[in-house]
Amino acid sequence: MSFYEHLIETTAAERAHLFAAPAIATCLRGEVTLPTYLAFLQEAFHHVRQTTPLLMAVGSRLPERLEWLRRPVAEYIEEEIGHEEWILNDIAAAGGDIVAARASRPQLPAEVMVAYAHDLVWRRNPAGFFGMVFVLEGTSVALALHAADLIQQALGLPDAAFSYLRSHGTLDQEHTRHLAELVNRMTPEDQAEVVHCARVFYQLYGDIFRALPLPPATQKEATWN
Repeated sequence: MSFYEHLIETTAAERAHLFAAPAIATCLRGEVTLPTYLAFLQEAFHHVRQTTPLLMAVGSRLPERLEWLRRPVAEYIEEEIGHEEWILNDIAAAGGDIVAARASRPQLPAEVMVAYAHDLVWRRNPAGFFGMVFVLEGTSVALALHAADLIQQALGLPDAAFSYLRSHGTLDQEHTRHLAELVNRMTPEDQAEVVHCARVFYQLYGDIFRALPLPPATQKEATWN
């Protein structure tokens, strides 16, 4: 078993906890509302806009043993830069207010996830950042394209409102293959950090979904459960 396969296996419980978030479950049943989708996009804007600064920080903090990661990180920056603008375009196409979205503050779960990521890179071990990549891109591959279809069917929104979900659902399939190569090459100590951080990020990312507004009936069901 490769380390990447071990990573998938050993974080299965945390992944299941994320996928059980009410906002995800209702979406997969086709019961999404426009406020929920707009709230998701707004929180995505807040954490996605931090991807490039975080990657730049990772590149600047790589120790000598991880020097070989510098080129992959630089390539990743080139691919990821500006993706938060895609999200703002989706918000506009869905009838939201991009000026308000850009000026808004993230909800606490998104703010905490971003803060943890920055602390991880600057204070601990930048290798752990790839645990965040594993969680966000793995979740995207598993859910994004299917969720986009279900949301569009439920809300009748134009294709232009789904550039983030559909582009990332496709792009992240390639990224996860590349990620497997990178983490398989790390030292056991750095791999252990990736596992720990993946578990943490599954919790933190799941909290973002758990904070999204739900349809009234679903909200009552979630409260009782």
